[in-house]
Amino acid sequence: MKTSPSLDLGIIGNCTVSALVDKCASVVWTCMPRFDGDPVFHALVDSSDRAGPDGMFAIELEGQTRSEQEYLPGTAVLRTRIYNASGEAIEVTDFAPRFENRGRIFRPMQFVRRVRPVHGHPRIRVSVRPRGNWGCVEPTITRGSNHVRYVLPELTLRLTTDAPITYVLDETPFSLHGSLNFILGPDETLDRGIHELAHDWQENTEYYWRTWTRRLALPYEWQEAVIRAAITLKLCVYEDTGAIVAAMTTSIPEAPGSQRNWDYRYCWLRDAFFVVRALNSLSEVGTMEDYLRWLHNIVRTSSDGQVQPLYGIGLEATLNEHTVDHLQGYRGMGPVRRGNQAYEHSQHDVYGNIVLGAAQAFHDMRLFRQANGSDFALFEAVGEQAWKLHDQPDAGMWELRTRTSVHTTSALMCWAACDRLAKIAVTLNMPTSHSRWRERADKIRDRILKDAWSEKRHAFADSFGGHDLDAGVLLMAEVGFIDANDKRFVSTVDALEKALCDGPFMRRYEAPDDFGRPETDFNICTFWRIDALSRIGRRDQAREIFEAMLSIRNHVGLLSEDTHPDTRELWGNFPQTYSMVGIINGAVRLSAPWDSVI
Repeated sequence: MKTSPSLDLGIIGNCTVSALVDKCASVVWTCMPRFDGDPVFHALVDSSDRAGPDGMFAIELEGQTRSEQEYLPGTAVLRTRIYNASGEAIEVTDFAPRFENRGRIFRPMQFVRRVRPVHGHPRIRVSVRPRGNWGCVEPTITRGSNHVRYVLPELTLRLTTDAPITYVLDETPFSLHGSLNFILGPDETLDRGIHELAHDWQENTEYYWRTWTRRLALPYEWQEAVIRAAITLKLCVYEDTGAIVAAMTTSIPEAPGSQRNWDYRYCWLRDAFFVVRALNSLSEVGTMEDYLRWLHNIVRTSSDGQVQPLYGIGLEATLNEHTVDHLQGYRGMGPVRRGNQAYEHSQHDVYGNIVLGAAQAFHDMRLFRQANGSDFALFEAVGEQAWKLHDQPDAGMWELRTRTSVHTTSALMCWAACDRLAKIAVTLNMPTSHSRWRERADKIRDRILKDAWSEKRHAFADSFGGHDLDAGVLLMAEVGFIDANDKRFVSTVDALEKALCDGPFMRRYEAPDDFGRPETDFNICTFWRIDALSRIGRRDQAREIFEAMLSIRNHVGLLSEDTHPDTRELWGNFPQTYSMVGIINGAVRLSAPWDSVI
């Protein structure tokens, strides 16, 4: 049962490594030793017709015809069942170990795959083909009695298994008489038998995730969707540093053949703020504490408060962009890119996103370390940049590469930085600072209301003095800049619906960019629309659109960046944190209250 690459994928991970598993139980994307490292399995972005499953870890049932896949409820443990025409079936369970051990979280650079027969006497074939240097280098392979060692240019992996090593190395089909286990990770010897270890790790990992899920403050409605979104967002945290990646992949096109192919395996300060806020809304504040560690390092290493829009997950400032020309790309739609030129951009909304991401730490007494006056001084330097740059041209939140303007959303987030600093100053009993930041916030607000309003469109435009529309201005109500019932905001929502919507879905903007007009709808913009409609009292319409968004999730409840308006197929990098944030925000805002049913 050969399938073409698609985003019908599940994600497994443990906040150290992650992997994407297709509906046939093949691992088609894994980067090691970090989310932004070399893809050890890269089949998702290589559509060449070479024989065999290069760049993937496949467990195939002989004669397989169909499959079904789901997560164990409330966990990041993925289960795939595969059937053939003879009624034989196997079950593959995939996870990355994560649980508490000796007072800390155990999250090794390892994956566990467990396969067992379900019906009949199935025959399987196991193919393990890691590659190095973006698919260019085949590993040097050595074998032991119960393991295979794959030596790559910058990484040595060990596959420990109780399957016959000869069959694994030769990719020979063999009968599956009982359960088998595969542990892939560093070149280290396991401390006990693989069956016992895999069983215990699975049991402990399931318990960890169910305990984590149990602590979430869930809305009454759409709980399953919210749980899956929350777990997915957690998996996008690189816990060693606290960075949060925008997505796990690179170069999945935003639209078919568009060449809008970007590398999203880095930490955008904008995206990370929205992730932190969404999880905070569910009372999951641990992610915020981890992210604040990373954010502190970013701000402290910046020059005079100047900050890039994104960084590598290890604080790398330089992310040079290159094309990987020997890979054909997702469904043959190259280019495949590594690195992202956007690190060179001036995007002034970043300063607001930094302060917004940190603001709760000054008010929330649940934190192990509540932010204090010295932290405030650090973030004031960021606020100074927001004040200095609020009316200066930049690339905007959509990272336009060939033109600049004074973007309304950038000015909006600069206002948010000043506004939140004023509020923090009140909490810290610093009246002089409060007056300074409140005065600056008010001045920026007046400027936006005057210069961003387009009388021609009866809406807030994408830039000062402009007339083109941009869905980003919907954030005005979400960040508290304007009352949702203000007639100017309501008029803006109406104008955006007419100009940017394809049925329930919404595009980012209407003006052509470097690649022409966008073809697909941007999922987070649709969620912003849902939020705005709810705030202005159109709750029924908002719920209808929210249900439409839930209907386009893939089979295990995940979303990518974009949706095609005609086919409703998912496009863009995957899983997209922005989109998963939208699921949480929409459910929290639209759900009936708990006291309506209990």
